[in-house]
Amino acid sequence: MKTPPAKSKKPAVVKMSDLAKLAGVSKATVSRALSGSELINPATREKIQALAKQYNYRLNTQARNFRLKESLTITVIIPSAESAKWQISDPFFLELLGSISVCLMEKGHEMLLSAVDFHLPDKTSGLSKINSDGIIVIGQSYIHKGLNEYARSHPQLVVWGARMEDQDYCCVGGDNLRGGLLATQHLIERGCKHIAIIGDREVPEGNLRYQGYLRALQDAGIERNPALEISIGSQKNEGYDATLLLLSRGVKFDGIFLLSDALAMASISALDEHGIAVPKDVAIVGYDDISLARYYTPSITSVHQDREIGGRLLVEKLLQLIDGQEVESFTMPTNLVVRKSSKKTTQATVTQHPADNRE
Repeated sequence: MKTPPAKSKKPAVVKMSDLAKLAGVSKATVSRALSGSELINPATREKIQALAKQYNYRLNTQARNFRLKESLTITVIIPSAESAKWQISDPFFLELLGSISVCLMEKGHEMLLSAVDFHLPDKTSGLSKINSDGIIVIGQSYIHKGLNEYARSHPQLVVWGARMEDQDYCCVGGDNLRGGLLATQHLIERGCKHIAIIGDREVPEGNLRYQGYLRALQDAGIERNPALEISIGSQKNEGYDATLLLLSRGVKFDGIFLLSDALAMASISALDEHGIAVPKDVAIVGYDDISLARYYTPSITSVHQDREIGGRLLVEKLLQLIDGQEVESFTMPTNLVVRKSSKKTTQATVTQHPADNRE
């Protein structure tokens, strides 16, 4: 009895997800490359097109929009909690993250939360290992140049931060320059003449807030005093320690502008432990207007950044990029919310001498 000839197997249908795995990119990148989008790096585009030809894959352009409306996986990147100066423990970042999560859920997409240590020698190496349809980075930290390089080959990227002149990636953030200006002008209007500033001035957002601070002093005819400027990160205890450092310098100050509400809370705690009343002795202004700011004692005057709108804008702009649209960075307006920490009173100018150590 003869063995019947073996039936030929039907060639497996190659899907877009298969090409994405072979090329090491997202499905959205495959779709755009096969559509000839100039937003995709030429080398990446040619590689994907060659793979499509090799596996006889053809892009169904009529179904393209339907595919992109399927559930996407969006990765939200946060700085490593161990070494980054901008930490996920910061309430502002947690509230922004919540807004992003809700918006993605409403649109039927999934969120993958990841921590990347941007303080390693190769600051964006972790990004290239992430396989998802798009990436949202919360905070530029110190990697603006690296983000630019990454975005040239991975355009499905949106960053929360400050808008820079040489920026190659889409960015959403508040008007930090105006925010710093408003905060400092408010303290001046409250009668402060010796205004300290505490925060991370090396990151883009912090630097713009600092520039606003300097402009307000200049407009008011107040001479800048470097002894009143302390540049720190946003890690635990830094606001507290920086305030102690300010006290130890023996310089006069009657107001402090802190570049985040978390720093402002720590500063108020340090002042209180040294018998310095807020706002009677020192007026305080923070930044971000986190939910806790209104319930703190005293409630904190702060520059408001709308996390709900910010989170939605990050998601919407990323989805537009994934769909092949061109998008522009967006700077949200900022405004000052006045509370008790800067309430106008008869203020006394504080001077703490190095020898006066009341811990």
